[in-house]
Amino acid sequence: MTDNSAATPDQHTDAAGDDQQNQKTQEPRLWRDDGWTARIIKNDDDDGWAVAMIKDGEPEPALIGPWTMGRDKKNPKPLDASAFITLVKTASEFVRRHEQQLHAMLHKSIFVSDAEATLNVTLDIIPDDDFPYALLTAHDADGEQLAQVRVAATFKLSQSSASAWVANEFRTPH
Repeated sequence: MTDNSAATPDQHTDAAGDDQQNQKTQEPRLWRDDGWTARIIKNDDDDGWAVAMIKDGEPEPALIGPWTMGRDKKNPKPLDASAFITLVKTASEFVRRHEQQLHAMLHKSIFVSDAEATLNVTLDIIPDDDFPYALLTAHDADGEQLAQVRVAATFKLSQSSASAWVANEFRTPH
């Protein structure tokens, strides 16, 4: 008997495509529902077990955590509805926090005042694999864009750099 519980998500799709991924599955080591797959896997670090939570369409697990041993202290405890719901909530929260952290890293905003008005200066980093860059943008109090320039992805947005850009009439900083 072969244990397919540690198989990759691709091994559980049929020739018709993602039909099997969209089906509800409730097996002791594999649950699939609500856009998530929970798979019990052998823990490579020790003799225990782990659970991998994979969001549909994603190549890698969003979360991998320890899983409880069964009563025989040899095999994993089977998945059940309550555990699956908890795992989905935990994995969803983990993904949401990761997205928030990524957004915070890639999008900065600061307010600066010049003699005429208070402006919102933003820096949006575009993480292109080959040529990353950033867009430095100024908006007035009404949200109207006043200027936008392309800068290096390493540009540091600060109160002084934003003020200098505004004072220099929105010319591309170096």
